[in-house]
Amino acid sequence: MIINYISQGVLGILAIYTLYKFIQSIQLVPTQKAYIVERLGKYQKTLGPGFHALLPFFDQVKYRQDLKEETIEVEPQECFTKDNVKVEVDGVIYLSVTDPVNASYGITNYRFAAVQLAQTTTRSIIGTMDLDDTFEDRAMINKEVVSVLAEMEQAWGIRVHRYEIKNIVTPRTIQNAMERQMTAERERRATIAKSEGVKGSTINDAEGEKREIINVSEGEMQRRINEAEGVAQEIESLAEATAVSIEQIAEALNSPKGKEAMQMRLAEKYISQLSKLADDKNDIIIPTDITNYDAIMAGLSLDKISIVPEKESAKNSG
Repeated sequence: MIINYISQGVLGILAIYTLYKFIQSIQLVPTQKAYIVERLGKYQKTLGPGFHALLPFFDQVKYRQDLKEETIEVEPQECFTKDNVKVEVDGVIYLSVTDPVNASYGITNYRFAAVQLAQTTTRSIIGTMDLDDTFEDRAMINKEVVSVLAEMEQAWGIRVHRYEIKNIVTPRTIQNAMERQMTAERERRATIAKSEGVKGSTINDAEGEKREIINVSEGEMQRRINEAEGVAQEIESLAEATAVSIEQIAEALNSPKGKEAMQMRLAEKYISQLSKLADDKNDIIIPTDITNYDAIMAGLSLDKISIVPEKESAKNSG
């Protein structure tokens, strides 16, 4: 009786276990997931997204790989720069699984391995740089770390998209020294900027005075040129007026009774000039030979002067 109960219990347990195995053999793989299946301890196949039925008791899902890009923190580590300054550096790795089989069998833990390789590479690169360069060349450090990790992508079945340094922390004493250095640098730049401003202002003032002097001299020169041109135009106008007057006089002399009229005009001018020589209005000026009036007038005769009109002179010369 007891044996029957025990045998029935064992059969029930075996039935439940068999049912569990059959249920376990049914796999639903989500998107961006990959399941690695082993049959009797040997790699059998990789299951992609969807419904899959495995062979109970023989097939087993050994690894489940996430194919999405993931972020892995690189813990802070101490590094020494080329100038023997201790700094603490941490970062972030962005990677994804591209080959689930290699990610499962090529490395025990690709996440841990990627972090360790990134840390050792960072220490090596910082050891070849001065402290100031580590702050300025972060992009170069990131690029070098990604380049080293890329050499292991095929073996580990992963792809490293990028690596970013988050912080570079220096000791407090170094920070104080850097702050003093930056303060001194800012003061030096301020002094240089101030001196350059004073220099520029002095140059601008000198340029302004120079331009003012040039403008004044050019204005004075233009004024003198204008005055000279005005005098020249005045002389030219007087000369033209005189030439026209002489020509008109010559034409008048050639006209009938012209000489007699001119003779009379000269006599009037002569008498007018004599009257101006007197100092007093009551003074009288008499020629030395007043009785020989005809001789005096004859001396003013136009017959002794050969006046030829300009047009006739040009004809004769032609």
